[in-house]
Amino acid sequence: MLSPAFAVQVTVHGNKRVDTETITSFFTGTDQAAVNKGVKELYATGMFSDVRISHAGAGLVVTVTENNLINRVVFEGNSKVKTEVLQAEIQSKSRGAFSQATVDADVERIKDAYRRAGRAGAKVTSKTVDLPNGRVDVVFTIDEGDKTGVKKIEFVGNNVFSSNKLRDLMQTTEMNFLSFFKTSDVYDPDRVGSDLELIRRFYLKNGYADFRVVGSDAHFDETLGGYVITITVEEGVQYKIGNVSIDSRLPDVDANSLKGLLRMSVGEVYNGDMVEKTVDALTREISRRGYAFSQVHPRGDRDPASRTVNIVFVLDEGPRVYVERIVIRGNTRTRDYVIRREFDLGEGDAYNRAIVERAERRLNNLGYFKKVKISNEPGSTPDRVIIVVDVEDQSTGSLSLSGGYSTTSGLIAEVSVSESNFMGRGQYVRLAVTAGQYSRGVEFNFTEPFFLGNRIAAGFDIYAKKTEVSYYSYYSNFITGGTFRLGLPVTDELTFSPRYSIYNSYLTIPNDYNHPYNDCRYPVWGATPAPAGSDYGAGQAGYSYSCLTNGEASLALKEAAGEYLTSMFGYTLSYNTLDNNKNPTDGIYAELRQDVAGAGGYSQFVRSTGDFRYYHSITDDIVGLVHLQGGNLTALNNTSHPLRIVDNFNLGPSLVRGFQPMGIGPRDVSNGVDWGGNPLGGTNYWGASVEAQFPLWGLPRDLGLRGAVFADAGSLWGYKGRTDFTYGGAVVQNNTAPLYSQGNTITVGGDGMLVRSSVGVSLIWSSPMGPIRFDFAKALSKSQYDQTQVFRFTGGTSF
Repeated sequence: MLSPAFAVQVTVHGNKRVDTETITSFFTGTDQAAVNKGVKELYATGMFSDVRISHAGAGLVVTVTENNLINRVVFEGNSKVKTEVLQAEIQSKSRGAFSQATVDADVERIKDAYRRAGRAGAKVTSKTVDLPNGRVDVVFTIDEGDKTGVKKIEFVGNNVFSSNKLRDLMQTTEMNFLSFFKTSDVYDPDRVGSDLELIRRFYLKNGYADFRVVGSDAHFDETLGGYVITITVEEGVQYKIGNVSIDSRLPDVDANSLKGLLRMSVGEVYNGDMVEKTVDALTREISRRGYAFSQVHPRGDRDPASRTVNIVFVLDEGPRVYVERIVIRGNTRTRDYVIRREFDLGEGDAYNRAIVERAERRLNNLGYFKKVKISNEPGSTPDRVIIVVDVEDQSTGSLSLSGGYSTTSGLIAEVSVSESNFMGRGQYVRLAVTAGQYSRGVEFNFTEPFFLGNRIAAGFDIYAKKTEVSYYSYYSNFITGGTFRLGLPVTDELTFSPRYSIYNSYLTIPNDYNHPYNDCRYPVWGATPAPAGSDYGAGQAGYSYSCLTNGEASLALKEAAGEYLTSMFGYTLSYNTLDNNKNPTDGIYAELRQDVAGAGGYSQFVRSTGDFRYYHSITDDIVGLVHLQGGNLTALNNTSHPLRIVDNFNLGPSLVRGFQPMGIGPRDVSNGVDWGGNPLGGTNYWGASVEAQFPLWGLPRDLGLRGAVFADAGSLWGYKGRTDFTYGGAVVQNNTAPLYSQGNTITVGGDGMLVRSSVGVSLIWSSPMGPIRFDFAKALSKSQYDQTQVFRFTGGTSF
């Protein structure tokens, strides 16, 4: 036993790689406690497997046994979890000291990594391979086993909303035959925690102010081979708003002057989201008035008997706390400034909880992160706070495919690659290529969401599109151009987006053997019908000797042929209260667009369009949609700069499903054919659609299959172009060859506000490859010249 006296001399035995001076530096105390502390600290270095202390006279003898050095760490049998991920999990490192205790702990860390990856049954063992000079290789052998995800998600205590509805709200899903495609069925406690918050917000939004999650339990079921998650809830009753008021305790701030910021009114169903938005609006306003430390506290006085809640927003002066700094952790891809700019405060500013909560919601809504958590830590002084932002990046790229088919128009497909967080800068980039039987093109889009450091979105679009001639479209059109646009948020729901567009249109009419659409003026040998013996005609007896019989472009098309430049300014005013932009179940999206052409170029017109969509949950499972749309095109000078066919509205299934692209509206039927003639387009349209979307009963909800039934109606009319080409114009009668005369006037059919209507069914699949939709429609009413289309589809995928 050592005496309490300080050892004046330290002798070290057994060290080979560690310097003697390094070891003796741990023993500087003068009593037994100091010596014990030195022994403990030597063990903590991880370089020694044994440390023994003995006493030799007045000296201290330290005998050590050094740990081996790790030459390398090897993983065997891992394929589902990458080696880089496992290396980041363990503490045993190459060129570090070997410790069996650390290796044993690393085995458990690797198992935890596999549990998070959905393979709770993974088996991990370790071994060492001795090498010369005190070095070893550490080898972890892994049997990954089968995927062990979430087999069941069960709810207890829910009566108002079904378990299926609540499962639909969750990001966590159950395992099924598509599990090899997805990772959302892997049990992740953090993700389940986020799901519980989504469920809580859903109930609060629908008036259940007493709702709470009583408990959440997840256990691994050996029989099922996966996790069973049981969530117990207490719904309470639905409340309506009895009264709403503002209690201002701030000097010079009149509560009545703030009532216009309230997002709710008496008699409405209580909505937690509207409470948060009101808090945000009041916080911004009183901060603008100079009360930087002010706090807005919503207080709800509930009356279960009348099922009403009286809401009071209390405006009070908060504690004078400043933000010392904002610490961001976990962002491996997204730049720090992309996260910081979502905060309306910075280092040195007054701390405001409502502003921080708004930043957290904004970060979650970006879609850049799997999870976002903001917490506070004490600063260097009591009036300082450190804001800590923990995030986890996720994939933000997507690959999309869309297409359509009809027996007359053939196939068309578009492939696009987009990235919503380009190089971690928060920028949106998209490149799309379209290819089909009758059209092809390329388009590039770029958007900077924070232009010049302000919350203004700025972007541009560049495109080149070629529409080829088809059986029902007797011209080709090549358009090149671009658009510069801005997005200015007026409120959380309202956005004003001005833009400037310039594009060049080059319209041509082919005239060859396969497409003799201008052979009334320029006969085509072997294609243009002609009298027997002619040296340029078919010369078949009994054939109708008219160039119109093989298809001829309308005189209106021939007049529009050529190259024209359009330069125009416009804007979009949009209003959005959707609960989910990708898969909405409630809310409104409305859009007003207007463009004025005439800032240079040929075209001179005003084009106005409106689009309104209203989503509402009819029942727990059925979502209703009402879609209204309309538009008008007015020429500024129809004499000197008449409207061209390519300026008109040319609509089809986007207006009424069951019709081809360009299949609705006025057509040139001068040729007397029964297949519809050339589409001319119109200057006015309206459309109305009702749709009900519902799950396909009997199929797993997580499969993502839904059905829909719809009814569409609409009309396109108002051709304003020339019909009489007798005097001047681009095309005149060929007097030298009367057999090939097209005449000097055209007959417009299908014009007028005739209602086109259809009914149909749809199959909607939220597949691992993205949303895919199949529409089957039957036209009920149409013009005799309209062109129908029974089937079309759209789809997409993500990577």
